[in-house]
Amino acid sequence: MGFHENIDHSRFPKQSSHLLKKVNVCFDYDTKNSISGVIVRDDVEDPYLLIIMLTDGRYVMSTECQYQFHAKGGL
Repeated sequence: MGFHENIDHSRFPKQSSHLLKKVNVCFDYDTKNSISGVIVRDDVEDPYLLIIMLTDGRYVMSTECQYQFHAKGGL
């Protein structure tokens, strides 16, 4: 379990304009095996997390993959 001063029942980190933007995601720089996803969290203040929901239902953090924005943008 954890605690963060910017997160509780009434506070959440401010989100960037990239929220809900479509991205292509790959792992280990393997661009031949990419998967689409959507940015579901992109903190612009502490704790500065970026989380992507992949089309297969998995969630990954930006520190676990490489990603590139789709040319056409968000949802």
